[in-house]
Parts: sequence; structure tokens; C-alpha cells
Amino acid sequence: MITMSAELVPASPEPPTTRLPETRPENRRQILAEAVALLPALPPADPLDRYAIRHITTLWLETDKTDHTRRAYYADLSAWLGWCARTGLDPLMARRADVDAWKNTLTVTGKDGLPRPAADSTVARTLAGISSWYRYLQSNDIADRNPVSAVNRPKTGKTPPLPALGGESTAKLLNHMENRARANDTEPSWRDAAVVAILFYTGLRVSGLTTATVQDLDTDSGHTILRYTAKGGHRDFVPLVPAAQHPLRRYLELRAARTGVRPDELTGPLLATMPHRYDGTKSGGKPLAQRDVWFLLRTQARAAGLAEANTISPHTARRTTGTLLLANDVPVQKVQDLLGHADIRTTRDRYDAHRHKLETSPVHALAQLLADARHRQS
Repeated sequence: MITMSAELVPASPEPPTTRLPETRPENRRQILAEAVALLPALPPADPLDRYAIRHITTLWLETDKTDHTRRAYYADLSAWLGWCARTGLDPLMARRADVDAWKNTLTVTGKDGLPRPAADSTVARTLAGISSWYRYLQSNDIADRNPVSAVNRPKTGKTPPLPALGGESTAKLLNHMENRARANDTEPSWRDAAVVAILFYTGLRVSGLTTATVQDLDTDSGHTILRYTAKGGHRDFVPLVPAAQHPLRRYLELRAARTGVRPDELTGPLLATMPHRYDGTKSGGKPLAQRDVWFLLRTQARAAGLAEANTISPHTARRTTGTLLLANDVPVQKVQDLLGHADIRTTRDRYDAHRHKLETSPVHALAQLLADARHRQS
């Protein structure tokens, strides 16, 4: 979390909050508006002014961002506005010198609870978030200048490779999840197995999985596919290989039986919470949150005996997918296509994107790689 150096600014209360809760489409704007109302240094909200700065800030957070980006941007903006409040600065009157003064106070709190200078990557990301806010204000004729635009940002260099599971560890986790589901044969166990299988066999971002609905399951050209909302809000799809389909279908069968409908009549989130065992007011059926997936991976990686259990996260699955494919000579262009990275080839998008994504998707190569590894462990 970013904090301010207390010795460099006048003492005053911290912003009411720097954490933004997870949001869902049906109540996202209300939650964001409530969070924005807590930000300091901005004029009070005016419900009669559609271009009031707090309303525009809410729309800035809501538009074309993932939940992860919203949380980061909100924390950055809260830190900047908190500094403005403590120093008596109107954010709309800020200049480069003010941003430089604030940048020089940025610290992070270590595990020992002590503050230390923020890393270059943290400073660069923080400035990018604040600059994005000012650009949005400018585009709506609210701010005359972007005081961050001329600020020197740290050069972070190339990002080192991020940790990922090896093939054997991935197979061990997948086998553990399916063996656990077979032994219990319960709805939550098969749901958990489906979560892990889909993440590792497709490389989906966790937000793409937690926002998917049952209606997003589809078939095309003989392939079972999952449609999802990609980063930036656009829709995409990925084939589901049989190893990912199996736990998902069993989970949906048990869920349908519990709710008294046929599997093809199910609606709602693809992966849903269960009714509370003791609290009848919590009927379940809500989408899994990203923290639920994080907790699931962490606890089940420990149960599976993975050495990487203490550092595993939903993004580990995505990194693992890309790493395994590249390490086994799958062309980098196909991996980029699967993971939805930048530089997607124009020719493929315009002429052959549909069949290419189905017939030659690297998820099929990944399924064979992991099937071999899982067979060696069984």
C-alpha cells in the first residue's frame, strides 16, 4: 500500500479509505460512487450536475478497466488527493512541481511494518494512474492541465520473468483437485476442480472466469467454447478441452440437481457460491469473487503438497499456461493470441481468426502436455 512520509507534510487525518471493494456489473456504479464520495480534496458531490468532478471520477473508474486496475487506480488517486488535502492544494490547480514534491514522498510499508522508498515500478504505475485521471478530466473540460504529463517517470527496464509452476507441479495440482472431487462427489468439490482446470488449461485472467455465466458456454464447429469478457471489456472466447470440460459438466449436473432444474436450464454465474450451511438468508448463487479463487488455489496447493503453495495465485495459472506452451515450442504468436496480449495479427483477425482460434488453438497442445504429466503421476 502506498503511504506518505509524515515528516514531509503537515499532520492530518488520512483519507477515509484507500481500498476499493470488488464490484459486480449490477451494482458497480453505486459502489464506485460511494467510494469516490470518501475521497478528500474534491468539492462535494452535486447530484444536479452531471459533470461534477466526483461523478466524472466514478465514470473514469468504471470505464474500460478490470477490477484489479480499478483498485490500483483508486488507491493511487486516494494517496494523491490525501496529500493534496494535507498540504492545502486544490488538485485542479496542481502543477508539475507539486507532483514532483509528492512523488518524492512515496513510500511502501514492508512486511516488518516499516516504511521504505517505493520501487521504481510502483512509482511509475502510480504516476500512470494519476495521469489517466487528469486526462479523463481534461477530456471532459473539467481540468485545464495534466500536471503529471511532464513529470519524469522512473525507467523500470525489462520486467524479469514471473514465477510459474512447472509441468509436474501443475499436473500434481490438477490430479489432486480431480481426485478430491471424485472422492467427495459434491458440488463444491467439482466446482473447485473446474476452477483450477479452466484456469490452467486456458490461461484466462481470473476476472474473465469469475464474470462468466452459464450462458457463456457454447459450441462452435464441433468445439465446446467459453465466451468471456477480456481485459478492456471486449468479448472473446477460448476452446475448452475435455480435461476442463469434465469437472465443469459434473459440477453443473450437481448444481442443477440441487436447484431442481435440468443442466440446460441453469442460469446465472458459471461458477457460483454455495448456500450457507447454517444461515438461511445466504442462499448462494452469486459469482465467485477473485478472493475466493485466490483462497481456493492457496489452500488446495498446500493440500496437494506443492512447494509453491505459499506464493500461488490466480495469475500463477496464467503465467504457467504461457510458460509451458513456450517451453514446448508452441509458436509465440499462438500463445499471444491465447492470452490476449498486444500485437494481435491484423490478417488473422480479418480473414481467418474464427477457425484459427478453434482448430489450431494451443489449448489442445497444452491438454496433451498436461495429460502426459498427469499420467506419469497416477
